[in-house]
Amino acid sequence: MSTAFWITSLVVVLVPGTGVVFTISTGVTGGFKKSLWAALGCTLGIVPHILASLLGLAAVLNSCAVAFSVLKYLGVAYLLFLAWHMWNEKSGTNFVTSPKQVNGLSTLRKAILMNLLNPKLTIFFLAFLPQFVSENKADATTQMAILSLCFIGVTLVVFIAYGFLANTLRELFLRSPKLMRILNKSFAGILAFFGIQLAVSER
Repeated sequence: MSTAFWITSLVVVLVPGTGVVFTISTGVTGGFKKSLWAALGCTLGIVPHILASLLGLAAVLNSCAVAFSVLKYLGVAYLLFLAWHMWNEKSGTNFVTSPKQVNGLSTLRKAILMNLLNPKLTIFFLAFLPQFVSENKADATTQMAILSLCFIGVTLVVFIAYGFLANTLRELFLRSPKLMRILNKSFAGILAFFGIQLAVSER
C-alpha cells in the first residue's frame, strides 16, 4: 500500500467536517467516553458509502438526480436539526446528553445518521479509492476493499484522538457555563454552515 494513500487519507480525515465538529463537541461537553461513541458512530456512518462505491451504487446515485437530491436534503435537514438543538440548549451542557440519555447509544445513532445522510461521501469514495488501485493487479475489488478497511481504521483513530484532545479542555468549559453556552452556539453555527453548504452543493 502506497505512502501516498496513507498521507492522503490522513489529510482527508484531519480536515474539519461535520464528523470532526460532532466528535469535538461531544468530547468537550460530554467527556471522553461520549466522544468514543461519537467517533465510532462517525466511522460507521461512512461504511455504507464505502460499500456503495465498491458495489457501483455510487455511479447510480451520481447519475440519478432525484435520488441524490432526496438523500442530500435529508442530510441537510438532519444537520440543521442538530444545529437547532444545540443552539437552544439552555443548560450549557452537551446537546447530545440529557437526563433520559444515560448511555452513548443516542450519540452513536446521531453520529451514524449524520454521515449516512451525506450523499457526497459516496461520490467521494467512488472518486478517491480507485486512484490507489494498482493497474497491474487483476482483482481491483479486493484492493479497494483493503483500502476501504484501512481508511476506516484511519478515520476511527483520528476521531478518537480528536475526542481525547477535546476532553482535555472539558474542565475549562465546565467551570464556565457562559463559555459552554458560547461553545454550543459556535458548534451550532458550524453545523448549520455545513448544512447550508451541503444544500447548495452540486454533485
